[in-house]
Amino acid sequence: MPDTELPPPIQEFINATNAGDTERFLKVFTEDAFLSDWGREFHGVEGAAQWNRTDNIGMESRFEVLDAEGAGDGWTVTLKVTGNRFNGTGPLRFRLQDGKIASLVIEP
Repeated sequence: MPDTELPPPIQEFINATNAGDTERFLKVFTEDAFLSDWGREFHGVEGAAQWNRTDNIGMESRFEVLDAEGAGDGWTVTLKVTGNRFNGTGPLRFRLQDGKIASLVIEP
């Protein structure tokens, strides 16, 4: 894990996923959050819930932080992902707003 301390909403996104706790996971998103996973778009908390079911906790994903860069409201976190769907390493780009995740973009 990098020495960089992650902002609380990003750390909770990771912790809730690793704990398999959907309720905690959904609380980190703003009401109008935007999530893009390799071009598939999800909107709002319900969109985050849908992605969570099909691609994250619903697939028993686990995250390990490999690198993190950012300041203020913009962060890129490189995660090693394991689970029953995607397995590999990739960057997640977060934009924060009012202590929550307003945007999450996952691209190759």
